[in-house]
Amino acid sequence: MPGIGILGFLAFLAIFILTNVIKILREYERGVVFTLGRVGRRAAGPGLVLLIPGVQVMRRVDMRTLVHDVPTQDVISRDNVSVKVNAVIYYRVVDSVRAVVQVENYMAATSQLAQTTLRSVLGKHDLDEMLQERDKLNKDIQEILDQQTEAWGIKVSNVEIKHVDVDQSMIRAIAKQAEAERERRAKVILAEGEQQAAAKLAEAAEILATQPGSMELRYLNSLQEIAGDRTNTIVFPVSLAELARRFSRES
Repeated sequence: MPGIGILGFLAFLAIFILTNVIKILREYERGVVFTLGRVGRRAAGPGLVLLIPGVQVMRRVDMRTLVHDVPTQDVISRDNVSVKVNAVIYYRVVDSVRAVVQVENYMAATSQLAQTTLRSVLGKHDLDEMLQERDKLNKDIQEILDQQTEAWGIKVSNVEIKHVDVDQSMIRAIAKQAEAERERRAKVILAEGEQQAAAKLAEAAEILATQPGSMELRYLNSLQEIAGDRTNTIVFPVSLAELARRFSRES
């Protein structure tokens, strides 16, 4: 019986030492050690860390890049359009001591800050900018988050806006606007073509006017081109000036 008690005590002592004295940190982990409530300047690890029971307490910090999915946010754009926006942020801890000491829960704090920053930044832009300039908006949000989380020892490396959901009625309005824009461009292109054609015709008329016989050559050339088409009646116009010139020559 005394031997069993001693073995039990030794087993309890071994478990106590393993759980409270000896700590093993992985390569991507750091340990913030508090000695009598005070923290050291540098974090411990990776590898083997020995603690003094009752005197020192350690908190593990993951130093890998973390991915956080920002919940869908209701945003009203600058042109008063209600949209639902979802984003994802990539961040990591660069100073484990500040991440533990300066903020109670750096993950929750970063998440809440990302939500408010997302609404604030997107609310300053029109719907067209949200849909067409995502790279610029991603960079703006990332810079703001990185500046505000620097005091917590957090580095925000990237922000990506995943979805911008628009109401169905607004989608139909956007489609009508795009269709009207395409029609406007088609009319402008047609008008520019007519303008260029008119300019070229005016230049050709000036050149033909300098040579009296050039118009006759053009008429003969045109008659040669249409001579092969005998399926329809062809009416070939002749200008009054040309008739007057012909009659004057005959007389």
